[in-house]
Amino acid sequence: MPELKCTVQTCTHNQNNYCCLDRIVVGGNTAKQAEDTCCDSFEKRKGQSMSNSAKEASAYSSIDCKAKDCMYNKECECQAGKISVEGGDACRCQETACATFQKSI
Repeated sequence: MPELKCTVQTCTHNQNNYCCLDRIVVGGNTAKQAEDTCCDSFEKRKGQSMSNSAKEASAYSSIDCKAKDCMYNKECECQAGKISVEGGDACRCQETACATFQKSI
């Protein structure tokens, strides 16, 4: 299970740069670079609340990866040791990205 760091402060699942979901989905079926990926699990935070989850955020999360050309994707599961989801002030999932994406050779 990869260590997951998330800088998407506008996501309702983000707690102190960690995710409170046990599993996220990284989209980007035809991705050729990191900017072509996104966090399909992104949900825009409503109001000022920090999270809509009572679950404590964890540094680790399972990652269902749709980016079939990523070198870390093995049978739709991310095998990277660490990943970083970025998108700062994203308003929708397309404004997020898996910064760890590396195109397979």
